[in-house]
This record gives sequence, structure tokens and C-alpha cells, in this order.
Amino acid sequence: MEIECLPVRMISKSSAETEQIGFKLGAFLRSPAGAKTVLLYGDLGTGKTTLIKGIASAFGIEKRDVGSASYVMVAEYETEPPFYHIDLYRLESHAAVDAAGIWEYIDTGGVAVIEWAERLSGETEKAVKVRISHVAENEREIVIEGIDNNGDD
Repeated sequence: MEIECLPVRMISKSSAETEQIGFKLGAFLRSPAGAKTVLLYGDLGTGKTTLIKGIASAFGIEKRDVGSASYVMVAEYETEPPFYHIDLYRLESHAAVDAAGIWEYIDTGGVAVIEWAERLSGETEKAVKVRISHVAENEREIVIEGIDNNGDD
């Protein structure tokens, strides 16, 4: 499960594997060359929040402290760099997303991980895109794009 050469496709056969993939991605995000925005795409129940728990653990955040931000919309963690878990599930339109001030968290020096990214009115440069889909009952395909092997993206 290397993340250095992308785009990459992985099959996760458990929540633990999805968290491990997330941890490796989180370690990259914390690095100086790391991207600062992650756009997550996937249907309900595909494991987006599970992946985020893995990413957050690379920042030293306990898994139990990371939940679906659907009711909070933005969960902020005081880490170095700051970590933002943004969930756009409850916002139905691009205008609602823009009005909610989500762009204030993107490209501001912290790491923003955004669930339901298709609801954004645009994309940020140098974003990592993660697509999660069901393969079987306990299997997910995770496709990660947007990380350059040389740290240029």
C-alpha cells in the first residue's frame, strides 16, 4: 500500500485497512511537500469517515475524536499544521457551500479534508482527490490522485 506513485488504486478489505491507507496519506499531508486539501468522493457508507480517522491519526488525533462532521460541518483540530474535517453532506447547493464559509479553510496553511467534495462550487489547485467505491460487502476500491512523485503537486 504505497502512496508515493500516483494515481494509485487500492482494495481495502476492512475498516482497519482503510484507516491504514488514511494514515499513510495523512503522513504525506503533514510533510512539507504535502498537499493541503483532500477532496473525498464516495456514496454513503463507502468509508470516507473511516479514511479520515486514519488521516487524523497521522496528526496525533485519536480515532474516537473523529466522527462524521455532518452535524458540525467543520471540525477543527489544533495540530501542526491545523487539521480541518469538513463534511458537506447537509449542504444541497454550491451557493449554500459558498455561504457557509468553507473556502476560509482551504489553502490557508492547514490541511482541509472535505467529504462530499462534489458539492464545492470549484476545486482548489494541488488538491488530492480520493474516490472510494464499494467493490463487495467488506471491500472498497480507493483511488488516490493528485500527488506527484517528486513533490511538485
